[in-house]
Amino acid sequence: MITFKGKKYKTTDDFHNKWMKYPAYKKAYHELDLEFSIISAIIEARITKGLTQKKLAEKMGTKQSSIARFESGHYNPSLAFVQKLANAIGVKIKVS
Repeated sequence: MITFKGKKYKTTDDFHNKWMKYPAYKKAYHELDLEFSIISAIIEARITKGLTQKKLAEKMGTKQSSIARFESGHYNPSLAFVQKLANAIGVKIKVS
């Protein structure tokens, strides 16, 4: 919980911690954990390398909207697409 101008507000962590008590939420969260981890790692690597979505798309020979869809989690990419992303950024993907 955070306080802003004298008022207390719940954070996303507060809601997440509360919802983790519900089995359906907890199951869905854990099922998506790998996907979110990969997306977060790719975004972090892209930003660290100083690449915009547009520049990354140009390096891959695709459109910026493809990168945006991937990063939003609203797109279920092929493994080949994820590998192409990693190669364009200059990182290796290791799933363990």
